[in-house]
Amino acid sequence: MLNRLLLVCCVVLFSSCKEKKSTVIINEREVKESLIEINRAKVRLENNQIDSYVNRHGWPVLTTGTGLRYYIYERGEGRSAKSNMTATVEYCVTLLSGDTAYTSRESGPQDFLINMDNVESGLHEGIQYMKVGDRAKLVLPSYLAHGLVGDSKKIPPRTSIVYDIKLVSLR
Repeated sequence: MLNRLLLVCCVVLFSSCKEKKSTVIINEREVKESLIEINRAKVRLENNQIDSYVNRHGWPVLTTGTGLRYYIYERGEGRSAKSNMTATVEYCVTLLSGDTAYTSRESGPQDFLINMDNVESGLHEGIQYMKVGDRAKLVLPSYLAHGLVGDSKKIPPRTSIVYDIKLVSLR
């Protein structure tokens, strides 16, 4: 009798502790398509913000296939920048809000190896449209700048940036 009572208690105890599990079926393809569409919408919004910014300033920018906008507003007489050259630049980096993030007036002219150094991909692309002595405005969408994470200092995540840049020299 005690054994039966103990058995019934165990059965009741185990059945009450049992979790009811629900099955969720996730369609990976639908999730991927949804994320892609969300990202496309964010890129469209960012491009509209950039276009609005450029129009407010009246800049006659050219837009590349990657989405970089550039406008050379002062022409130099030097040679053209090419991949694997070291470029020396003076610059001022601002956000679309007009806030200054970085400037070479504080840090001095900067050198970088075109298409090799760890600078924004939009800067590598934009500098190759320039000649020594050129001054230009480069508007980099976030995906050509600091992307989804920003630079963890002065540029927030998913932020477009504007370079006012002068190509000082090439070597």
